[in-house]
Amino acid sequence: METSILNADQIDKKITRIAYEIYEENASEKEVVIAGTVEGGYELAQKLELALKKISPLKITLMKVVVNKKALAEEGGVKLDAKINLAGKTVILVDDVLNTGQMLSYCMKTILQFPVKSLRIAVLVDRNHTLFPIKSDYTGLSVSTTLQEHITVNLKTKGKESVILKD
Repeated sequence: METSILNADQIDKKITRIAYEIYEENASEKEVVIAGTVEGGYELAQKLELALKKISPLKITLMKVVVNKKALAEEGGVKLDAKINLAGKTVILVDDVLNTGQMLSYCMKTILQFPVKSLRIAVLVDRNHTLFPIKSDYTGLSVSTTLQEHITVNLKTKGKESVILKD
């Protein structure tokens, strides 16, 4: 069984609200790096970049975080695709769904190899099932689900963006 929990309009509103929260917290910064995890997080990061550019004068740098989920703990399991100097910068790590927190933990480890000024996490949906000490700083929607349920986020199809809960 599938249940729609967010439609395109609701997703846009969540993204706009997250963008305002990011701007409010980082208004004094010259630059914010938005680092989106490849698969769903990068699409959300692109949308956050556009929303932030509409509402703020901040310089926004977009970066891909390439993740091999089968080799997270191995050398090269998480790679930053751009040669961006993160030293002294504020980084917002973005993913579409926060589930166990494992993948974001390894992404944070990779980013923290640089002396960043601050590191925050933004997610569209937080499932509240973290097994790792990860908490989202910017959350679109917090949903209590069972471990057997699955959240599917579609941000690629313009006007048909959706978040679906599947049993």
